[in-house]
Amino acid sequence: MSRTSAGTTPDVLVIGGGIIGLVTAWRAAQRGLRTAVADPEPGGGAAQVAAGMLAAVTELHYGEETLLRLNLASAERYPDFVAELEDATGRDVGYRACGTLAVALDADDRAHLRELHALQQRCGLRSEWLSGRECRRLEPMLAPGVRGGLRVDGDHQVDPRRLAAALVAACGRAGVVFHRAWAERLSVAGDRARGVVLADGTEVAAGQVVLAAGSRSGRLAGVPAEAVPPVRPVKGQVVRLSVPEAYAPFLSRTVRAVVRGSHVYLVPRESGELVVGATSEELGWDTTVTAGGVYELLRDAHELVPGITELPLTETRAGLRPGSPDNAPLLGPSALPGLLLATGHHRNGVLLTPVTGDVMGTLLTSGELPGEAHAFTPARFAPVGVS
Repeated sequence: MSRTSAGTTPDVLVIGGGIIGLVTAWRAAQRGLRTAVADPEPGGGAAQVAAGMLAAVTELHYGEETLLRLNLASAERYPDFVAELEDATGRDVGYRACGTLAVALDADDRAHLRELHALQQRCGLRSEWLSGRECRRLEPMLAPGVRGGLRVDGDHQVDPRRLAAALVAACGRAGVVFHRAWAERLSVAGDRARGVVLADGTEVAAGQVVLAAGSRSGRLAGVPAEAVPPVRPVKGQVVRLSVPEAYAPFLSRTVRAVVRGSHVYLVPRESGELVVGATSEELGWDTTVTAGGVYELLRDAHELVPGITELPLTETRAGLRPGSPDNAPLLGPSALPGLLLATGHHRNGVLLTPVTGDVMGTLLTSGELPGEAHAFTPARFAPVGVS
């Protein structure tokens, strides 16, 4: 049986120490709940691969208008969230209100971008259509063939690695206890989640359990079938480059495009790092960095920004996004009493960090799910006739 340093069973045990699990634990601890996290490497996971685009507007897809509202709510909270986190830890999380430029390289891409602009306008979003010449005036390194683009000043960025490290520190300062091992099995008694058994055999009891294990959320043993979250791994490969001082400033904002049907983005950091991503591959649990994946990313990025081939290559990496059937998160109580879910954020995990923390903090302390999360309860995937 595991107990906190205060000698009592924790009120909340969070399974998963990625940014979603960490922000949940931090908010729970801030609200006075004795909180623990089970993860062998807190701050790891998908955050180590993610680019950190806070792109509620340029990430809009047809049919995802409901998710858009949650994304916008979280994006609006980001400046205050960052200020609070940096004040609590003294750590810079690399937040930049630099804006995003989405561009088109040929007539088909231009038509697609025009349709996206129309959708954004119907949704009341702020974006400005620019000619190719206007795009290149903003970002001189763009290819001469750019046909037009969308300027979205409200889509910003953060460094997920720094964000994760700051959240680990914030949790530590708030009294969160870390169990540095995988959760192997959920402990269930009296038709209620009671804790977990860790990989080292340690039993950790808790009043409430939050499953926030990202792409691994559906693999925890002991979870009743009706409560297993429908989360799958979606592989993403990224490339990191460095921008020598002689080439700086290379890009002043995030630049993204669709090239031959594949999405590519370039995210410049103030540190001189340039993140290029990302593939989207349904390959199960494979995290191999492949020559083909890296080639496609650099090929497409080169068509967008030809000068990229002069930059030093510093890292290639692959990670797993937690995808859900509708690409939206699962937030709230599961079908098993005592087991709550905060998973399935897919490509929006970094963006949705502030709102997820607020939603889960409120739920854990009051038992009530905030209205903004009602559309994202796990119950939406329950079989017909099961509530």
